[in-house]
Amino acid sequence: MKTRLMALSLAAALLAGGPIATVLARQGADDPINSASPGDDRGGERTRGADDDGGDDRGRDDDPGRLGFPVEIDVETPRRGDRVGLGGRGWLVDLEIEYQVPLARTGFTVNPDGVTPGFQLTGAATHANAAPLPGTFGVGADDRLPGLIVLLTTTSAASGGPCQNLANLFNLTGITDLDSDQAELWDTWIIGASNFGSDVDSTLFVAVASDLNGDGIYNDAPDVLTDSEGDGFCTQADLLDHGVVSNIEPVHFHINGAVDLTGLPVVP
Repeated sequence: MKTRLMALSLAAALLAGGPIATVLARQGADDPINSASPGDDRGGERTRGADDDGGDDRGRDDDPGRLGFPVEIDVETPRRGDRVGLGGRGWLVDLEIEYQVPLARTGFTVNPDGVTPGFQLTGAATHANAAPLPGTFGVGADDRLPGLIVLLTTTSAASGGPCQNLANLFNLTGITDLDSDQAELWDTWIIGASNFGSDVDSTLFVAVASDLNGDGIYNDAPDVLTDSEGDGFCTQADLLDHGVVSNIEPVHFHINGAVDLTGLPVVP
């Protein structure tokens, strides 16, 4: 919770400027938009009970669908069934990524001096690649976590379309747990423009690419994922065809349209 609150606080300023069979059995490789049903990872309302701590079963250590992957991803927000943002903007994608490998193999980069860690607090315009925590900002593979793949089915054509990797739009990247043989990183993106739809259902896909070049590092995410199905969308099947070393996190949610803000207090 502290990490999420920190991410919200820091990023708010930026608005201005395993085996394939196991994966398929758990997640499916069909169209998540048209076939989403309550209770699965592709859609439906998330039910909260009296003992719910605000999460769901994704990310629990006892979830057998998550075992066997060197990298495990939790999408902290949005959750399935959430209705996010106002007018297509002002919503977050917040990721917890657990690597069961040393930090040097995660793909996490250092700055050009070769010494300073690549923590970032970045964004559009004057925020891009600016001190004290620089990072590039734009669509494509991320310069800080170059193995990360993030897709939205409602990405506009002007922003690259549904197969465009959006990982380099993330604003805030940091290390939240570290040991000699494993690392946990959090990555947060605040959506500052309505380039991904307004008053529309969308599906988010998140994964980490396999070590395709054989250098022992998870740094092989594409700028644009190949639409191997040829259907105009990129989903689980296309990610599997590319090669992933993590679970695939699909989340079906709604991006809100314009809302009447009459009656809200105005900042002095």
